[in-house]
Amino acid sequence: MAKHTFEEKLDIVSQVKGGKPILRISRELRIREGMILEWVRKYNLYGERGLLKQPNVRATSDFKEEIVRTILEKKVPLVQVVLQYGVSKSALESWVKLVRIHGYAVLHQQKNRGRQPKDMSKSKKHEPETELEKLQTENTRLRAEIALLKKVKALVKEREARERMNGQKPLKN
Repeated sequence: MAKHTFEEKLDIVSQVKGGKPILRISRELRIREGMILEWVRKYNLYGERGLLKQPNVRATSDFKEEIVRTILEKKVPLVQVVLQYGVSKSALESWVKLVRIHGYAVLHQQKNRGRQPKDMSKSKKHEPETELEKLQTENTRLRAEIALLKKVKALVKEREARERMNGQKPLKN
């Protein structure tokens, strides 16, 4: 999605105000008609200030509920609410959809943000290990180590065999 400068937006809005059709501007500049229309509405409502980049709105659950009630109960058009509150159209659409499916309570549920942590830690025992448990743990570790060494040895032999087949002298590590 291309970002448009304040000057570009102002120029496009002035072309529309000058009588040039939005469809023609849209095709020439390859900008969605809806976006141009939104810029014109913002300009009509707020003047040049409406074309400046707006800070992101961090919506509280009460704020979301107020906006959704405005749309659903007062039947205010979505486009008007977007302009009035400065919230993105896609966010509003998703809030309205959620409320229609699950009710207003869904807006007050807290979401866990970010990636869920992986529990990679070993289980911690609080009682001391017995001698048998210590030996079993060491035995398991040694078996894993032996299996790893066997794999490494097999890979080295395989590489040496390939080098012999290609007529190269095996490397000594």
